[in-house]
Amino acid sequence: MSVKTVVRQAARAIGKSFSSSDSYVESTDILDTLKQEHEHVKDLLDDLGDAETAAQRRNLVQKIKAALVPHTKAEEKVVYDAVIALRDKGAQMDGYEGYLEHEWAAKTLQRLDAIANPTSPEHKAAGKVLKELVEHHIDEEERNVWADVKKHFSDADRKQMNVRFFAAKSRVKI
Repeated sequence: MSVKTVVRQAARAIGKSFSSSDSYVESTDILDTLKQEHEHVKDLLDDLGDAETAAQRRNLVQKIKAALVPHTKAEEKVVYDAVIALRDKGAQMDGYEGYLEHEWAAKTLQRLDAIANPTSPEHKAAGKVLKELVEHHIDEEERNVWADVKKHFSDADRKQMNVRFFAAKSRVKI
């Protein structure tokens, strides 16, 4: 695990320790939660790229799966479905694009998880492709989907979305 990852994780833990989880969830904008989770997944993908042993790589793939699967499922249900329901054709397209990018990332993650030798060139290539897909998706989502959310949903709406997001995440089975 890189020093950068350790520092980020410590900062998030400290921030969360100053408030109860319920009040944190209820008072936080969905976009702030998504940003924290995006950073966490990017850190894990960086660590995967740096990992050398089979055990490290297997462990990181499981951590990526545990972080990415609930995030994407809840995000689709709470954010993308709300954006797609708008009467704004551009926003609808952004929502559908997000769904497609999640699907490709999920397929790449499944393939990565199925590769028997975690130190093989194939495993490393799949990890690299997953990182590139996720980073591209995050960049576009934070630019396009978030602009749609800011334009069409109030601060109170976004806080309520955060509550629904955490509820949806808790129901996802990995």
